[in-house]
Amino acid sequence: MIDGVILTPLRQIFDERGKVMHMLREDSPVFSRFGEIYFSCTHPGVVKAWHLHKEMTLNYAVIYGEIKFVLFDDRPDSSTRGEVQELFISPENYMLVTVPPMIWNGFKCVGTVASIVANCATLPHHPDELVRRSPSDTSIPYQWALEHR
Repeated sequence: MIDGVILTPLRQIFDERGKVMHMLREDSPVFSRFGEIYFSCTHPGVVKAWHLHKEMTLNYAVIYGEIKFVLFDDRPDSSTRGEVQELFISPENYMLVTVPPMIWNGFKCVGTVASIVANCATLPHHPDELVRRSPSDTSIPYQWALEHR
């Protein structure tokens, strides 16, 4: 696991009316501050990658559909420099993924329906704080294609 990335199992409360999906509370150990919350809707097979934030911490949860979420650590002084971490996140594998600044990350909608990813970020979006690379950038050792194992 990449140093500083935190996986928190999340609770879903079901009854005959439907369910409540918990995500993040101010008394959670991973909560530091509120910047903004947004929802990223992605069509099946689409990759949204790569990006990193210089200062922002991300708190991702998938409330609908399924994604393959991938992280890459190229921080010079990190104990996990060069590592790739791959997670499959959905309501069936419901968790909060807390991503510290300076970690490359992205995701691919891997289900048969669109996915909805919620992000409760610690800062409001600012374009100067974000760095992007192409999903096929060879400086990140990862291929987004389906692998038959």
